[in-house]
Amino acid sequence: MTHAPALWATPRHHLRLFSPDHPVLYVSPAILQATAHRFLTGFPGLVTYAVKANDADMVLENLMAAGLEAFDVASPDEMRKVRRLMPGARLHYNNPVRAPSEIAVAVELGVQSYSVDQMAELEKLIECGVMPGTEIAVRLKLPVAGAAYDFGAKFGASPETARLLLARVAEEGFVPAITFHPGTQCPTVEAWVSYIHASARVAREAGVQIARLNVGGGFPANRGGDAPDLEVIFEGIAAAVDDAFGDMTPALVCEPGRAMVAEAFSLATRVKATRDDGSVVLNDGIYGGFAEFTSMGSIQRFDVLGAGAIPKTGALRDAVIWGPTCDSLDRLPGVLRLPETLADGDFLIFHGMGAYSAATATRFNGYGAIEVITVGALH
Repeated sequence: MTHAPALWATPRHHLRLFSPDHPVLYVSPAILQATAHRFLTGFPGLVTYAVKANDADMVLENLMAAGLEAFDVASPDEMRKVRRLMPGARLHYNNPVRAPSEIAVAVELGVQSYSVDQMAELEKLIECGVMPGTEIAVRLKLPVAGAAYDFGAKFGASPETARLLLARVAEEGFVPAITFHPGTQCPTVEAWVSYIHASARVAREAGVQIARLNVGGGFPANRGGDAPDLEVIFEGIAAAVDDAFGDMTPALVCEPGRAMVAEAFSLATRVKATRDDGSVVLNDGIYGGFAEFTSMGSIQRFDVLGAGAIPKTGALRDAVIWGPTCDSLDRLPGVLRLPETLADGDFLIFHGMGAYSAATATRFNGYGAIEVITVGALH
């Protein structure tokens, strides 16, 4: 019987021994905790983790072990999951549209901060028993470019509506705050700067001094090319807040999801077939760990391993990549540059896959089951 250790050295060590035919997510707790420390020491305010990016128990447990005590939850299930693992955690409920039954759970579980983007949603919170003294953040939206896709298409209030909401929040005895989300995968600080200055104008024109400003998520992960310099973004946010608010500077909050967990995971897939037309079929696709690729594009950080988990080198060619299902939509966007010697049974290991991979995978066509293996390092 082959003995399987609880902690493998690297993905290659595992692949060399087992050659799995199913997709495998390799996770490094050391990288996960190091990323958490990077946010906790670098961001000038409270760091909350957006649970939606990856809600696995081991992810939450490692972030908690690293010192995170606050979590952005978007549903009662996420609230209960965090409460089970850390009863004293601070919960921020920033999904601004809620059913009364969901608000009841939030009140029962002691959610400390809510967001709203319409007067009807604020009225709902009041009617469902959210008590004065609770923080309510008005969610602002702007036509700001720079993200991979814009969260303002679904949520957020215009500056005019935000002013009315903020004034009402203060009148009702809630702790007034402003929140925004600049969009996902923002490569530079400019989107945050625009939102921060707009938030300061909204507060001034509403005649309300806000207690906190939640600058959302949007922090980028490395999908190819140079790794993002998060510290530059942190410094730019702090400078913009000082410039925009002056003596009325609020406390800051952020809610990273993607950038917190992406780098700690790599996804190993296996070549099912190399087709006559040069395309390649993998054992995972857009209904599995690559669901987000349809909106974000393919990650261009991957290794190719052949027999014995030995890296393949040599001349490269462009290849269309298909997933394993019978659906012709199951294709990764664009092409990948792969070795001309790529063969059936080889492995492609995609890096930076911790966010929105296992969390969004389906079981369409009976595929999508992803094993998780713990490693010390990913390379």
